[in-house]
Amino acid sequence: MDHAARVYNSVLDMLPSEENPSPMVRINKLNPLHAQGFQLFAKLEWLNPFGSVKDRAAWEMIRDLEERQQLGSAKPNRGIVEPTSGNTGLSLAAIAAVRGYPMRAVVPSKVPAEKRMLLKLMGADLDVTSDAMCPLPGAEDGTIGLARTYAKASPDRYAMPNQYENQANVRAHIRTTGPEIWRQTAGKITHLFTSLGTCGTVTGLSQFLKSKNPAIKVIAVQPSPGHDVPGIRNVSELDVSRLYDPKLIDEVIEVPFDRAYDRVLDLCRIEGLMAGPSSGLIFEGAHQVLSRSLANPTAPSNVPASSQAPTGLGVMIFCDSVLKYASSMLKHHPELVSNAENEA
Repeated sequence: MDHAARVYNSVLDMLPSEENPSPMVRINKLNPLHAQGFQLFAKLEWLNPFGSVKDRAAWEMIRDLEERQQLGSAKPNRGIVEPTSGNTGLSLAAIAAVRGYPMRAVVPSKVPAEKRMLLKLMGADLDVTSDAMCPLPGAEDGTIGLARTYAKASPDRYAMPNQYENQANVRAHIRTTGPEIWRQTAGKITHLFTSLGTCGTVTGLSQFLKSKNPAIKVIAVQPSPGHDVPGIRNVSELDVSRLYDPKLIDEVIEVPFDRAYDRVLDLCRIEGLMAGPSSGLIFEGAHQVLSRSLANPTAPSNVPASSQAPTGLGVMIFCDSVLKYASSMLKHHPELVSNAENEA
C-alpha cells in the first residue's frame, strides 16, 4: 500500500491509522470562539472506508477474534453475529465480507431503513426486533438477547464480538484515533468532544490523551431522554455498556435531541460538512460549552473546568455522515421534501 499515492491492494489497507488518519477540518463560521483564537476541529470519521468511526472497533474486534483463533482457518465455518444500531454492524459486515465470513446483524426496528438496507447490501443476514433505538440489555427477544441466543445455540456457526463489553473496542482508539489526534494537533489539543454509545471511543480516547496530557478536558455530549438519535445513548441507557468509566470524563452535557437535527442543517449549509445527527449533537454540545464562556469568562471555582473560558484547541468526533439518515432528517425537517416539491 502507498498512503501518499492513495493506492491500495485491499480496501482493508484504507482503514485509519496514525500513518493514514481520518481528516480533521477546522470549524470557522460556526465556532463561537473563533475571534478569541480558540480553534475547533471536526474529525471526519465518515471518510473511513465503511463510513463511520465504527470501522476502527470492528477491525480491532475481528483481528482479536482471528488472533485468538475464534475466526479463520481454525474455525472454517464460523461467522459473526452482533447486536447493532447500524454502524458497527455495517463495518463488521463489510470487513467480514472481505475476510470471507458470514455475518448476521440483529437490529432494533427503529433503526433507519437506510441502514437496514445497507446491512443487506453488504451481505448480512438481518433480524429486526422491537427493541429501543439502541440495543438494550434484558429480554431474550431483544436485540442483545437474540444475538446472544444465536451465539450460544450455534457456537460453531457464530462468534459474537459484543461491542458493549469487548476491550478491543477501547484498544482501537488507543491504537489509532488517539495517536492520530495527538499527531494532527501536534499535541496542542486541550478539549475533546464526543458522544456516549458503547463508550469505546470516549474511554479509549480519554485513556490515551490523558496519558499524554492529564489537563485535556474530555466532554461527553448526551441526548435528552426519549431521543431518536441513532447509535448514541443518554447516561440512563448505559447499563448495557461495560466500557463506560465516568472517572475518565470531565463533564457530561445534555442537549435536547431535536437540536442534533437542526445542527445538521447548519453544518451542511454553513461549513459544507455533511455531518450526521450524532455529529450534530456533539457540535451543539461543543458550541454550548464554548458559548457559555463568552457569557461568563471568569467563572467561579465551583463551575466545572470545562465551563470556564477555554483557550487552545478542541476536537469533535464526527461519527458518520447524514447520508444514512434521510428518513430521520425528514421526520424532524419535513420541509426538506416539501420545499423540493415546490421547487420542482
